[in-house]
Amino acid sequence: MTRKGESGEAESFSRAAVAVFRLNGRFTATLDRLALAFGLSAARWQILSTVTGESLSVSEVARRVGTTRQSVQRIADLLVRQGLAVYLDNPAHRRAKLLTATEQGIAAKREIDSCLAALARQLCERLGGEDEVHRTAEVLRGLSGALSSIGSDNSV
Repeated sequence: MTRKGESGEAESFSRAAVAVFRLNGRFTATLDRLALAFGLSAARWQILSTVTGESLSVSEVARRVGTTRQSVQRIADLLVRQGLAVYLDNPAHRRAKLLTATEQGIAAKREIDSCLAALARQLCERLGGEDEVHRTAEVLRGLSGALSSIGSDNSV
């Protein structure tokens, strides 16, 4: 038998999960629209952003963005074909090349980031200011961290 408090917690968690999924979809769609003008998608922008200023292996990129190595590999290969990134030799590992942004990739990211800055100003205004956006981001980071710690301690 489920206690009333547990039912309410489950319902709250379910609503939060649906809201986060919906938010992710909207963020992705918005970024896809912005990045398309520069020949990118949200996924390509995310990977390019991760390797701008830092060369990383595909596995390291996958861990940072929270996706599979295979997905990152596919996108990395596309970025390389577009001339937005290159593979470099990895002194720490013979077979795992490092991915890094090219000057063309850095320029594309800079342009998209400029568009994102304008969007951020609009969102801040609609949400009641930068402090409110900061609080929202902190809550989302807290939720992400809690989920990560629960998933790693085998309590679920």
